[in-house]
Amino acid sequence: MNEKEIIKINLTVEEKIFENKENSFAILQCTTDEDIALVATGQLASVDEGEMLKTTGYYVQNKNYGKQLKVISFKRSMPTNQRSIIKFLSAGHIKGIGPAIAQKIVSHFKSNTINILETNPQKLIEIKGVGQSFVDKIKNNIEQFLYVKKLNIFLQQFNITPNIVDIIWSKWGLFSLNKINKNPYCLCSKDINLPFNIVDIIAEKLEISKYNENRIASAIKYVLQHNAINNGHSCIPKQSLIKVTSLFLKLEEKTITEQLNIMLENSSLFSFNSNKEYIFLPIYYIAETFIAKKLLELNNANDAVDDETFKNLIMLEEERLNIKFATAQKEAIKKAICCGVFILTGGPGTGKTTILNAVASILEQKGCRVAICAPTGKAAKRLALITNKKTTTIHRLLGVQQINENRKEFIHNEKNTLKEDVIIVDEMSMVDCILFQSLLKATKKHVKLIISGDYNQLPCIAAGNVLKNLIDSKRLGCITLKNIFRQAQKSLIVKNAHNIINEEELILNQKNKDFIFIENNNPQQIEKIIVNLAQNKLTKMFGYCPIKDIQVICPCKKGIVGTININKKLQEKLNPKNFNKKEFSFGFYTFREGDKVLQIKNNYDITWKKDGHESSGIFNGEIGTITKINHINKEFIINFEGKIATMPFDMAKDIEPAWAITVHKSQGSEFKCVLIPIFFKNSEFFSRNLLYTAITRAKNNVIIVGCKNNILNMCKQKKVNFRYSCLKYFIAKD
Repeated sequence: MNEKEIIKINLTVEEKIFENKENSFAILQCTTDEDIALVATGQLASVDEGEMLKTTGYYVQNKNYGKQLKVISFKRSMPTNQRSIIKFLSAGHIKGIGPAIAQKIVSHFKSNTINILETNPQKLIEIKGVGQSFVDKIKNNIEQFLYVKKLNIFLQQFNITPNIVDIIWSKWGLFSLNKINKNPYCLCSKDINLPFNIVDIIAEKLEISKYNENRIASAIKYVLQHNAINNGHSCIPKQSLIKVTSLFLKLEEKTITEQLNIMLENSSLFSFNSNKEYIFLPIYYIAETFIAKKLLELNNANDAVDDETFKNLIMLEEERLNIKFATAQKEAIKKAICCGVFILTGGPGTGKTTILNAVASILEQKGCRVAICAPTGKAAKRLALITNKKTTTIHRLLGVQQINENRKEFIHNEKNTLKEDVIIVDEMSMVDCILFQSLLKATKKHVKLIISGDYNQLPCIAAGNVLKNLIDSKRLGCITLKNIFRQAQKSLIVKNAHNIINEEELILNQKNKDFIFIENNNPQQIEKIIVNLAQNKLTKMFGYCPIKDIQVICPCKKGIVGTININKKLQEKLNPKNFNKKEFSFGFYTFREGDKVLQIKNNYDITWKKDGHESSGIFNGEIGTITKINHINKEFIINFEGKIATMPFDMAKDIEPAWAITVHKSQGSEFKCVLIPIFFKNSEFFSRNLLYTAITRAKNNVIIVGCKNNILNMCKQKKVNFRYSCLKYFIAKD
């Protein structure tokens, strides 16, 4: 059979070798109608052992596993012959039926077994040795399993993955299909979150009118949710929302307006009038109004300190830290001690962390319990190294508990508040409105809140622009540090960072400094220069370790100088394929022992060991190295800077290669040396905040390789932190 010649073939599933419910991919051991063994791969995760498949696909030759059938599409049916039915029932899908009882059932009912189980499971009482208690016990299990199978078969035609089916089942159980048939747009709900266009296809199949009110309501919510997730807007102007939804559905604006007004009346959406009317999903309206109310309550507190006492406190801190505070720093320390809510902002080299260190020390001396936290593990660790104080992530401070299979909650909330008297939050630009709401809910009534961050950096990935909104409200104590201190003035990294903020010309022509620019307008050459620097030159020049000390940071993922391609090239040079190094493929990537990888999602369940201590939780942004791959146990081991974590292969969905990372993923981190490749045709899509954030990730050296015009155009892009939000209005209003 020629490779990629499309064939149709009937298969019976004998064994499931591998499955990933997240993307539906599975590897199945099957037999053909001629009883020939065959391995099939494809979107087959919902299929169970014993099922019969009518498949369309083509043969491929896998370098490790030989000839396989790559399945393009398939139709499934319950097993009909006795051997397949025994295999199907013996697989343990129906709780209470194992291999022995499966053999008995099939021996009694023969090929009619599946029909009996579906229509009249009470007849199991006819089998010798089976009592009524057993029948009663497994009736529900049979009903549930067969219903889920039916649900899977219905949704599989729309390429809906088994893990989504599991969520639907856990939410609605035996009412799932009725609910979907009545209103398929319920699948757009937050906990299921199917894309609107997929649900629209299901609705069309069910012959639901395009004017159906559930369709229009779901589309309005979808536009709001899409803008929250992808653009960071916690709300949208009403007229913009109507216009976009109208174009999206190809319906009249009047029709959209009528449905929107109904949703506002029944509080499934909220609105707020400032200079214009803004529309919110409830989650973001509740979050922003709560944040505003809580901050204003906290801001009423004021702990006055007389000048003489403050002078003595400052002298003690100057002696402890062996420094002299500038006037602006002293003012910031005093405000932080006195105000109920205080915001400290400023660029690199202005002394923000030094001030936080002094404030924490003074408040601890006053008997306050102080918690210092940051949004990411990297940011918390860096803060701990600088302040020499215990720090934590916001998530770990709040604690996480599993409520059910699909839901986690913070342990600390309004009913179980934190015991600390003072909460210091650093890297606040990365904190979204939902996380900040959770933190404020967990604080006690008279807590002191001190916030630090640089609003010139990229805003948080999720919805909101909290730090900038708090500052723009002008209702909260705030000091912006502008002076660069002597030790930082020598750094061209710091100088250029401030030049970007102040819209001044970048210094790109100085050699042998901590900031180096290599001009090149050819993306292929830029790629080669970056790879050569990471592989050889920087190690020779500075003694840097390519894994620990050097980090390539790219403005985007795609393209020759994007993370996807650069990661591939760096892996080839820094960790090439080797007979002694095991590897496994998952999704777009092939992971190899020795690879540098990035955790891209918070996972509280991963256990790790470090220096004899065991704990759990690996968080978004943590970088590690794959030390071992075990194909027998289908697991791999990653060393996250001393934390040794063992993960099953299916957790590879939560990691990416980290030889090169995006600017967004680098936030909160610091590296000895940062390499930044810059080349793109449409630089108007890339902001000065992006460039500013990238270069301020470097501790010792920044090397930019790329197009000078791109860099200069990035510096001109001002409207970068703009996000629709009403938080500043909620805070500012009386």
